[in-house]
Amino acid sequence: MYGLPRRSRALLLGLILFVVGSTMYLRSERLSTVEPISTYFPHSGIHLDRSVLKSRADAIKEAYVHSWHGYIQYGFPMDELLPMSKRGGNSMSGWGASVIDGIGTAVLMELPEVVEEQLKFISQIDYTKCEHQINLFETTIRYLGGMVSAYDLLAGPYSKFIQSGMGEKNHALVHSLLKQSVVLADALKWSFNTTSGIPMPFFMLHDRRIKSEDINSIAGFGTLVLEWTRLSDLTGDPQYATMSQRAQEYLLKVENPEIGEPFPGLLGTHVRLNDGKFVDSHGGWGAMGDSYYEYLIKMYAYDPARFKRYMRRWVEAAESTMTYLTSVPGPSTRPRSNLIFVGEYSNGKQVSMRGSHLACFIGGNFLLGGQLLGEMKYNIYGLQLVEGCRATYAKSPSGIGPERFGWDESLVPSNQREFFARNGWYYSGEIDYRLRPEVIESYYHAWVVTRDDKYRDWAWEAFVAINRTCRTEHGFTSISDVSREDGGNKDDKQESFWFAEVLKYLFLIFNEEGIQAKENIGFVPGKNQKWVFNTEAHPIRRY
Repeated sequence: MYGLPRRSRALLLGLILFVVGSTMYLRSERLSTVEPISTYFPHSGIHLDRSVLKSRADAIKEAYVHSWHGYIQYGFPMDELLPMSKRGGNSMSGWGASVIDGIGTAVLMELPEVVEEQLKFISQIDYTKCEHQINLFETTIRYLGGMVSAYDLLAGPYSKFIQSGMGEKNHALVHSLLKQSVVLADALKWSFNTTSGIPMPFFMLHDRRIKSEDINSIAGFGTLVLEWTRLSDLTGDPQYATMSQRAQEYLLKVENPEIGEPFPGLLGTHVRLNDGKFVDSHGGWGAMGDSYYEYLIKMYAYDPARFKRYMRRWVEAAESTMTYLTSVPGPSTRPRSNLIFVGEYSNGKQVSMRGSHLACFIGGNFLLGGQLLGEMKYNIYGLQLVEGCRATYAKSPSGIGPERFGWDESLVPSNQREFFARNGWYYSGEIDYRLRPEVIESYYHAWVVTRDDKYRDWAWEAFVAINRTCRTEHGFTSISDVSREDGGNKDDKQESFWFAEVLKYLFLIFNEEGIQAKENIGFVPGKNQKWVFNTEAHPIRRY
């Protein structure tokens, strides 16, 4: 338990017993996948028939169409819809983020009119001009990832969809996706012109003015490599892969590990642009670190031959996470031994018992790693993390989990002691819901790995809660207070990742018809899957 804040002896004893006696996945030896995962996580016995699945998939599709119509009516061509005030907003460079983030989901749902509308718009974007501040990370995962993914889909398994549903003329529009990806990458690539090769996180495109400090986060430049490498592989131009992979080297081998690597494989958060050295020792699987760890195993999924080092780095991070960051929530007198949470660290090895909705993708990421590497311990650990994040949804009156939560018994707010005693965790500051996908994303991975329909039921419960609290006349919006049954105030923003992630993962969980089902896109686990999802849930064809 090295690095954990002081807790009562009873909880420490419970943690030790839990780690030593109850969790085989924390042992260092390999657990063979010859044994089915049901040996460790028995199947719930829930089986949903096709009519139920179809009705749920149709409901998800209806939510997309409802959101899209609201966006087109009041938000287009701006980045997102503000459904309460019936206008658009530009928080992502002003190039129409909802269109690009939304096209992949519309393709999977086989919505020809919507896809044609989106393709025509994307082909006309001028990525060389922008009066707004550019966020390299967000622009990469939403715009570049969205276009490369749509190209992979429409030039691949959905090429017949283009012919039958949209007409021959749209082939040129499909190829414009790749051309526009090159234009965008060429407009962004100057940001890599730093002493170290680590790109600037924020800048103004029209005059190339830097709009940031002299540091970048590990997620900020460690979550570019999939999209930029895929662009090189599609075009045959190696420069995009070279730039992103050169920057990644500072994370694969830390220059100053005494500061930047407090645990093996687990890094600090910010790196200097001039020399690639870390400036802090705090971090975790939450904001500004999350997708760096996510991409380590996903790059191995994309091309095992080229990215074995990334996989080894992920294994280091995974082992350290299980050993140092894991804890059991609940009062010391009654710990919830069936749940685990992953904490955050600061000042080196000081671990705090705080979590976030953002970090709830970790369960799905461990399940992906377990399937790719044939390591049962990662599957088991991933499923327990899914259970933990599920608890934040199931025990919230709204049916939706909060942005932030904690489980440190010594820090329970006085007005939440009874809640903590019942549930093992408490709301920690931010209690809003921002249409985030991470819990549903992990449900998706859990269902793919186990084929247990209880995860489909959990996903449906989440959608019903979101539909009840976040739906408006013209779309969906963030809500202010998940601790209230009605979700509190509606915050008037329909994020573009609502289209890209939440609705896509929900659709993949329930849909068993059409091209997506026939092509097994998102249906099969691990090495048998031909696609890898970027952090915005855009499916990228494996190399």
